[in-house]
Amino acid sequence: MRPSNLKTRIFLDGGIPEETKEVIKLLGFLDGQTTNPTLITKHPSFLVCQAKGEKCTESDGWKYYQEIVSEISPLVEKGSVSIEVYADHNTKAEEMVSKGLELFQWIPNAHVKLPITTEGLKAAEILVDKGIRVNMTLCFTQEQAAAVYAATRGAKKGDVFVSPFIGRLDDIGENGMGLIENILKMYKESDGHVEVLVASIRSIGHYLRSLQLKADIITSPFKILKEWASKGMPIPKDDYQYKNNNLKDIPYQELDLSKDWQGFNILHDLTDKGIERFSQDWNALITR
Repeated sequence: MRPSNLKTRIFLDGGIPEETKEVIKLLGFLDGQTTNPTLITKHPSFLVCQAKGEKCTESDGWKYYQEIVSEISPLVEKGSVSIEVYADHNTKAEEMVSKGLELFQWIPNAHVKLPITTEGLKAAEILVDKGIRVNMTLCFTQEQAAAVYAATRGAKKGDVFVSPFIGRLDDIGENGMGLIENILKMYKESDGHVEVLVASIRSIGHYLRSLQLKADIITSPFKILKEWASKGMPIPKDDYQYKNNNLKDIPYQELDLSKDWQGFNILHDLTDKGIERFSQDWNALITR
């Protein structure tokens, strides 16, 4: 069962409902799930098209995605399931808004995932104004997190997540956990309407440090949740020492959250690469 001193919400990062059921059995609880095109294309539904030696149609792809999240949704009915819009470098805000409105109707506990790009933030402004919950993904900088805050100003707490991808920062030699510290510090004196969802968890160290920092949410692959469970679901105390393997520190920036979001620098190579990867994984299986 949930440890009594656990303040952080725990999500599974995955696209297979059987894994969701197994995690709930293992932990005794689960607060939500994040999905994306890459994870969804690993689901057996997509093997049906491949078995025929052909790609799925785009209509098939979205149908399978809806079936998958519809199966996951009641398993975490008091939590959230993130569903990602398709977005490549040419996707306009209007297209994301249209798809986001559709995805939000699929299940009662949806958050619509959008990339932190100019078009994605434009879409977020519109969707939040319509009462749509969003998860702003592929975050790699404090300025991107500040832009998410500014673009969604006025939203209720729980309606907006920002997802920093810490493992991918580690991959380029930067301390991804340092970004989590910086964003939590920046948001500390704010109205709290944006919650920090730690993503791209690669190790139990990432997971435990996120718990120690009291991040709002952690989304983790099944294998890390299984490892945490095998250790008795510990909650690290203040003296827990996170080993960052001499990764480069990310300095804290003093940023004005009252600024217009367009005043922040939201560009990052890893955001561009993430969008490219998700769209390529989807397009590899879909005939347009």
